[in-house]
Amino acid sequence: MPGLKFRVLLDSEQKNEVFRDILIKDTENFETFYKAIISSFRFQGDQMASFYVSNDDWDKGHEISLMDMSYEDDSIDAVPSVMKDAVIKNLITEPDQKFILVYDFMRMWIFLAELIGYEKEGPETPQVTLSMGMAPPEDSREATVSEDDDFGGEYTDDEDEDDLGFDDYEDGYNEEDMGGYDDYDY
Repeated sequence: MPGLKFRVLLDSEQKNEVFRDILIKDTENFETFYKAIISSFRFQGDQMASFYVSNDDWDKGHEISLMDMSYEDDSIDAVPSVMKDAVIKNLITEPDQKFILVYDFMRMWIFLAELIGYEKEGPETPQVTLSMGMAPPEDSREATVSEDDDFGGEYTDDEDEDDLGFDDYEDGYNEEDMGGYDDYDY
């Protein structure tokens, strides 16, 4: 079975490039490719991830997710593929095919994978043929949580009222009304 050689670049804030060249059989699935990438950068592999078929501008195309997230929803136009079912050679349409791997959607580790070569025979298991640069620790990047997210900010008692002073719950409850309440007086 032919082998495919991918250069996988870690998108990071480091000034020096960090990448791995990975040789894999063209008949392997994306889950095997995902595990090879994650282990080559010494990440745990315990977070959600998705590959995206990409183009020369590194735009995200068709999604190949780690797990089936469709929930049998008929309203979804293009159901993402699942890594364990998607064979690499079936999604290669260009001689320099590109894929984006997003790992850990909170920390947003992004790996850019580009097909850089072909071999007559692929290895039994994926192999790292070239390793350049030290990958940062997986937990070195802060989780990116927007202030607009309900779970993103610090909790304060003032959050019951919106910017105009209206009570979000509209229940008429006032902390002062409960001032004389004792748990044991009933």
